[in-house]
Amino acid sequence: MKCPNCGNDDDKVIDSRPTENSSIRRRRECKVCGRRFTTYEIIDTIPIYIIKKDGKREIYDRNKLMSGMIKACYKRPVTDAQLEAAADEIEAEMQNSLKSEYESSDLGVLVMDKLRELDEVSYVRFASVYREFKDVETFMKELKDLMKKQKKSQDKKSAK
Repeated sequence: MKCPNCGNDDDKVIDSRPTENSSIRRRRECKVCGRRFTTYEIIDTIPIYIIKKDGKREIYDRNKLMSGMIKACYKRPVTDAQLEAAADEIEAEMQNSLKSEYESSDLGVLVMDKLRELDEVSYVRFASVYREFKDVETFMKELKDLMKKQKKSQDKKSAK
């Protein structure tokens, strides 16, 4: 790292600590002029591309993800912190998969899974737009499937 004062690249790290945004703050001291300065290291991530239904590719945008989840959770008991945590989990899952491209349908499934955990009404709202329900019958089928899963979950809890 070059010293901002003298330009020499011989320095020593005095202190290192993690920051809130997953970077590392390093306090450095130049061995030539003695000036201290701070640097930040961040993890270099591979950009993720989303392949849309029409075949177009676009860079993953967290704001779009959050916008869709916020709309689905409108006037529901889901906090911003819960949505942020869900978005973090989705992003981590995508990064950990080591894939650089994701079908929009795969991303939609990840979102629906997280929303189902948070709030079933929000899940159904998101699914109704995402799956483009054409009629009431497909909507009712989705609701019945959700009710079956909920009943199985309750049965497991009561069996314990």
